Amino acid sequence: MEAVFAPAFRFGTWRRLWLALAESQRELGLEIPEAALEEMRSHLDDLDLEGAAEYEKRFRHDVMAHVHLFGDAAPAARPILHLGATSAYVGDNTDLIQHRAAMQLVRSRVVGCIRALSAFAQRYRDLPTLAYTHFQPAQPTTVGKRATLWIQDLLLDLEDIEHRLGTLRMRGVRGTTGTQASFLQLFDGDHEKVEALDRAVCTRMGFAETYPVSGQTYTRKVDQQLLACLAGIAASASKMANDIRLLAHLRELEEPFEESQIGSSAMPYKRNPMRSERINALARHVITLSQDPAHTAATQWLERSLDDSANKRLSTPDAYMATDAILVLMENVASGLRVNEHVVQSNLALHLPFMAMEGVLMEEVSRGGDRQELHEAIRRQALAAARRMNEGEAPALFSHVADDPAFSISREELDALARPEAFIGRAPQQVDAFLIREVAPVLERYPDTEQTVGTGDIRV
Repeated sequence: MEAVFAPAFRFGTWRRLWLALAESQRELGLEIPEAALEEMRSHLDDLDLEGAAEYEKRFRHDVMAHVHLFGDAAPAARPILHLGATSAYVGDNTDLIQHRAAMQLVRSRVVGCIRALSAFAQRYRDLPTLAYTHFQPAQPTTVGKRATLWIQDLLLDLEDIEHRLGTLRMRGVRGTTGTQASFLQLFDGDHEKVEALDRAVCTRMGFAETYPVSGQTYTRKVDQQLLACLAGIAASASKMANDIRLLAHLRELEEPFEESQIGSSAMPYKRNPMRSERINALARHVITLSQDPAHTAATQWLERSLDDSANKRLSTPDAYMATDAILVLMENVASGLRVNEHVVQSNLALHLPFMAMEGVLMEEVSRGGDRQELHEAIRRQALAAARRMNEGEAPALFSHVADDPAFSISREELDALARPEAFIGRAPQQVDAFLIREVAPVLERYPDTEQTVGTGDIRV
């Protein structure tokens, strides 16, 4: 990701755009020597950034600095460099090319996270665990089913990424205010050649289409949409990280913890979920950054105003870099999540008797009991058990119910009613169906994500 926003990528793309423009202009009849094109092709990547800085210091204009620098490297092309173009031709089209390259990397990272979480969901598809609503014990689910909720968010993000990449276009060849007046003059009023020039440059740069109209710049709505997509990914990752932190507090789940890792300089016993915490921190940053292009799109004047430039140069690379870091952390955590099964079972066993009381009520009524009297007896026993828990004692709800003359049910029958598997509904089957119907096609569509982006390097 760093390479996409490095000066070499940006200014190398400028040169490729100038070459694409010159090649297309020559094809359509302008007198551009082949020698000029050959020199341009030979100097696409030998960038003298110090020389560019000197030119920019002199001209106070970054694009003209690089026009002169490229002209020094390819003197035969100097007379025709940037012919008919404005700064936005290289600047804006490069922004869109960077968006495309960066979003493709993000897509690969998201798929990597989906793959890691899918393996986790499959492994724990049928391990019963307490669900929590309002962070209070609720009807049990399974550890794997909970993971499918995280995966589903990422699948929605992936749909958004695919839509954004599928509809991303090039600004194209438009001139100073988007009217193509300079190119119409170059081609002696031939509208068809101007349109052909736009298509030819677009094709050379790997785009299927250009945006149909523009001012000097492509609409800043595009930046808003793309960074909103990144904010969505950040929200998905942050939700998962929050869940992991809550479950780590309960000791049910732990993120990877290295053998020699230190959790605290003062408290040697600490096992802080710091990677999940870092995901939360970075996610806040990305979500906040997504507001920048929204404000820019809202305040852009007429055909263009330059107050977008400095903001874009900060917010766009930062948003992609932070999103990349989030996804590296997310895949690392997902690949190494540790489930403390005994703790999961113990926490569930503590609360399961309370949840079994509805079944007790039904069983006693089927034996001829009075539903209202039984309901009151259960309420009384449940409140007493909860009070014992609050005082640090074992709730012992089943023992007290078995000893209560209001009930005919035995302790063995109570234990049979409280089998965890009886409370998880279709959770395992939902996991299976979800992984087969929703996840498997995605993983088949993107089989080589690790080769595309690697696994990332977690140093801390």
